[in-house]
Amino acid sequence: MSSNKLKIFNDPIYGFITIPNRLVFDLIEHRYFQRLRRISQMGMSYLVYPGAHHTRFHHALGSMHLMQKAVNVLRFKGVSISEDEESALYVTILLHDMGHGPFSHAMEHSIVDGISHEEISLAFMEKLNVEFNGNLTTAIEIFKGKYPRRFMCQLISSQLDMDRADYLKRDSFYTGVAEGNINSERLITMLNVVDDTLVIEEKGIYSVEKFLIARRFMYWQVYLHKTGLVAEQILTRVLKRAKELVKQGVELDCSAPLQFFLKNDINISNFDEERLEVFSRLDDYDIVSAMKAWQYHDDFVLSNLCEIIINRDLLRIKIKNQSIKQSSLKTHQEALIEKYNITRDEAKYFVFSGQISNQAYQSSSNQINILLKSGKTKDIIKVSDHLNLKALSKPVTKYYICYPKKKM
Repeated sequence: MSSNKLKIFNDPIYGFITIPNRLVFDLIEHRYFQRLRRISQMGMSYLVYPGAHHTRFHHALGSMHLMQKAVNVLRFKGVSISEDEESALYVTILLHDMGHGPFSHAMEHSIVDGISHEEISLAFMEKLNVEFNGNLTTAIEIFKGKYPRRFMCQLISSQLDMDRADYLKRDSFYTGVAEGNINSERLITMLNVVDDTLVIEEKGIYSVEKFLIARRFMYWQVYLHKTGLVAEQILTRVLKRAKELVKQGVELDCSAPLQFFLKNDINISNFDEERLEVFSRLDDYDIVSAMKAWQYHDDFVLSNLCEIIINRDLLRIKIKNQSIKQSSLKTHQEALIEKYNITRDEAKYFVFSGQISNQAYQSSSNQINILLKSGKTKDIIKVSDHLNLKALSKPVTKYYICYPKKKM
C-alpha cells in the first residue's frame, strides 16, 4: 500500500515543517523515533514552568526544519552540498537526541553507569543503518564528527548548531521565558563557510550576541532553576534507591523495561543490541507509573522520595557562592536520623549538596567565528564591543544544599 511520504507538520514555533524525502519520513515513522513523543524535552522543568511539556519529538523536527533552512542558505551562497550530504544532515539532526532516557538526563546519573545519551543515540543510528540498508552511513560519520567536511559536523554539534538554535527558541516559547527567545532564522541567514569552517557574516554579529546572552539567561533562569534542579536530583535518587532495593532482593512493582534496568548493571561495555532493544521501550511513562506505585512502598526512603515528586512537595534548596560546609550537611542529616530513626546512608538521600556551572560561551573550543567585510575571520569575543561577552566566556560556579522542610 503506497502512501504520500511528503507530509507536513504544523509547529507552533515555525509554522509548517515539511518532510524532505522518503528516508526521513520512514525514520520519523519508526518506533524508535516515535518513542521521543514520550520523552520530555526539559525533564522536571514542568514543575516550575507548567507549559514545559514539550517533547524530544518536537525538538528533533524543529532542528531538522532549521537544518533545511541552513542547507538552502549555504547553497545560495555557493557552498556545494550534494544530495547525499543534504539527506545525511537531515537524518543526523533528526536522530541526534534519540538516546535520551526518561526525563532526558536523570537516567544517565542513576540506573546506567557512565553511558551518555550521545553513545546511545549512536547505537540507535547504527542499528537503523542495518535496517535501512546502509543509507545512514554518511549521517553516522557526521554525527561522530569524522566526516571530512568539518562545517557539516559543526551544523550538528558546535556552539552555534541547529540543535541549540531550536531548543533555545522552543524552550523559551514553552516556558514563557521571553529572555531566551532568539532569532534563529536571522542567525541561519547569516551563515557562511570559509576554509571548511562555519562562520557568521559580520552583519549578524548582534544576533550572535543576543544568542549567547539568551543562552546564559536560559541556563540560570530555566535549565539550572533551583526547583527544577532539586526535582531532577530527587528523581535521580528515586532510581538509585530503587536499584539498591532490587539488588537486595526487594520486589518492586514496575514495567518490564524498567525492571530490567534496575536488576542489571548496565555500562558502555555491555550495552549490546538486547539492552538497546529494552531501552527503546523505556520512557517517561514507565517512571511516572512506577513512582505512583512506589509512594506507598514500605521503604522509608523510596516512598518519601516518590511522594515528594508526585505531590510537588520538594526538598528545600539553597544556592550559595561558596562550597557547602560538611558541618551543615551533618547537622541536617543528624536531625533527620533522630526524627525518623533512619541510618546515615538513608538520611543522605534527603540531605545532599552539589554544584552547578554555567558558561555561555567557550572561547577555547569550537569558537564562533565572524566573517569580516575584509574577508578575515575572527572570534566573536575579539570583534564584539559588547561589554558582557568576555564575561560570558568565564565559567560561573554555584553550590547548592538540599534538605527536607520541617515536615516530610
